[in-house]
Amino acid sequence: MAVDRDDTGQLVRGAAGGDEIAWRGLVARFSGLVWAIARAHRLAGADAADVFQTTWLRLAEHIGRIERPERVGAWLATAARRECLGHLRTAGRVLPTDDMDRLDIASAVGNPTEEAVLAAEQEREDADLAAVLWRAFGRLPGRCRELLRVLMASPPPSYAEVAAALGLPLGGIGPTRARCLQRLRDEMAGIRDGVTPSL
Repeated sequence: MAVDRDDTGQLVRGAAGGDEIAWRGLVARFSGLVWAIARAHRLAGADAADVFQTTWLRLAEHIGRIERPERVGAWLATAARRECLGHLRTAGRVLPTDDMDRLDIASAVGNPTEEAVLAAEQEREDADLAAVLWRAFGRLPGRCRELLRVLMASPPPSYAEVAAALGLPLGGIGPTRARCLQRLRDEMAGIRDGVTPSL
């Protein structure tokens, strides 16, 4: 869903004037973007939450001085990126999480019905596919992982916001995205062929 720039500008001006509803509208509209940027930098949950809160605090401090209110998404993306980099510098380390450890397939107990068996088989296939996807995602270069995480924010960020978040040229996002997705497909195919032939 594209963000209406006129509407965004009105929200910024309203929030700068103390309108709580306008502020909530900004938070609702851009929270996904700020979270995606924090997660793209592989920050752990508490660290990502700190970056999220600090980014919104920075906006609150500077909202009256934003020159182009309709581009507040790019402003937030840049601020979030700077907060992430600052946090990484002071922390001196990144603690990545392994999402694959969180996959847990419940097994059927007792004498399952045909529907339960089919549902369990579908869950297993879905988990297998998710495992392949996450393993392939983990093999991507860091820049591809960052870009794909930010692009998956909800609501989807504009290319200007992505460019600001990752320090990429605006015209390079689409081609880089295409290369990263092709690399992900290639990695998944390699994993399926070598590790999980049942998929």
